[in-house]
Amino acid sequence: MSSTLTPVPATSSVAGTGVNTEPWIPKHYRPVSTRDHIMVRTASPDYHDWLGHVRAAAACTSPVRLAGDIDTVQPATGLLVATKSTESMPDGVIYKPCGNRRATVCPSCSVTYQRDAYQVIRTGLVGGKGVPTDIAAHPSLFVTFTAPSFGPVHTRVVLRHTCTDRKRCDCRPEPCRPRRDTPTCPHGQPLACFARHGAADLPLGHPLCLDCYDYPAHAVWNCQAGELWRRTTMTIRRTLRRTAKDRGVDPATIRITYSKVAEMQRRGLVHFHAVIRLDGYNPATGTLFPPTGVGVDDLTHAVTTAASGTTFVTDPHPINPAGWAITWGAQLDIRTINTGTGGVTDGQVAGYLAKYATKSTEATGHACGRITPDTIDTYAKPAGSHTERLVLACWSVGLDKQWRGLAKWAHMLGFGGHFLTKARLYSVTFGFLREQRTLWQRRNTTGPVDPIAEVVEPTITECFLTYAGKGWHSSGDAVLANTSAAMAREHQRVAREEMTTANVR
Repeated sequence: MSSTLTPVPATSSVAGTGVNTEPWIPKHYRPVSTRDHIMVRTASPDYHDWLGHVRAAAACTSPVRLAGDIDTVQPATGLLVATKSTESMPDGVIYKPCGNRRATVCPSCSVTYQRDAYQVIRTGLVGGKGVPTDIAAHPSLFVTFTAPSFGPVHTRVVLRHTCTDRKRCDCRPEPCRPRRDTPTCPHGQPLACFARHGAADLPLGHPLCLDCYDYPAHAVWNCQAGELWRRTTMTIRRTLRRTAKDRGVDPATIRITYSKVAEMQRRGLVHFHAVIRLDGYNPATGTLFPPTGVGVDDLTHAVTTAASGTTFVTDPHPINPAGWAITWGAQLDIRTINTGTGGVTDGQVAGYLAKYATKSTEATGHACGRITPDTIDTYAKPAGSHTERLVLACWSVGLDKQWRGLAKWAHMLGFGGHFLTKARLYSVTFGFLREQRTLWQRRNTTGPVDPIAEVVEPTITECFLTYAGKGWHSSGDAVLANTSAAMAREHQRVAREEMTTANVR
């Protein structure tokens, strides 16, 4: 049955994502409002069982419903010990959180993703969870790579922050684009702006002249940003190995690992925040401390060299037969991590990157699902806003056969890469964290495992589940589940405060 109700209680602001509830009709009663749905559900004899059953996905705005059988099998003999069907469970399905990382789509699942991202990034800086703790002494940099300019845009620059909370920054900014004269572009638009923009001003990130802005080059840069990053990491490695060779150090013992997060700026361009760690390497023992003679200064020099020297030209396109030159912007921010000399700490870096891992294009004011030929006219207009023209550029350039990927990712303003990536040997993976969380939940819900029984008759669980739908059965179920999750979060908050107060005392 197709969805007909709007999301309850949290309404998604992303067009094209669909609703998260579906009509649920009891056997002998037909509710007509959310209140009726709540009354029917709470009056049912299995209400408390239902609350416990949906607890894992209670805060999710659009959980996935799975139906099928769950078998317990002895792997040695193949003997079926027990089987359980979802038909015997409340609603006849299992509710699984959607797992979406975007905070605008599912706030609850995005918080889980953000916490996992924090652990992935911080573990690569201090160790733990199976990663050696001595990597905390390895030279590490926090680097921000920015995009070049494709036309002047409105900006907000604060030379010196005196605020304590950047989220509520009220520091006096500099004039946007002051000029001694008042020039105009060929389209008659002024190229000077003397306004001191606030943090929430709508013009921020928008071009001074929409007609002068190079939208095709902007879209192509977003599309090729991932390739530019790959080439940059290769240049960093080559530069470090060349430095090591000049100092009599075996280049094969030098290695860099990294994690990076993409952030979409207000002007619609991505820039990358990256943690780059310098390691030593031995095929027999794995990751080691970097060899003597190569340190953090050499890593900084390699990053600076790569950022300024890495460039390439794209394949030709009918509107630009010479191709587009892809390079980084002039702004490059490099800070050392955990040095105690004015750098940043591992916690600050991990928290900063994890925050942006749950964001997408919302900063530009544009958010939508996958764009198709039927919906392109809704989001792209030749004489429209900044993002509408950018979407049109992505779609137009992507009509060429070799550039189809740009049209595919037009809803992301041309950027089709992952918002969080890492080197294979940087730290643990998201899958490892999910597995550990699942094991912890099983231990705390089913009780301790008898080690003797586990040795005598070890068993495994096999799930034969199929997709049965998405979203809550009714608006009342969505209200009750989200209310239960909110109460659980409040209990956790109070418990943390009590524990903190007890420790202080």
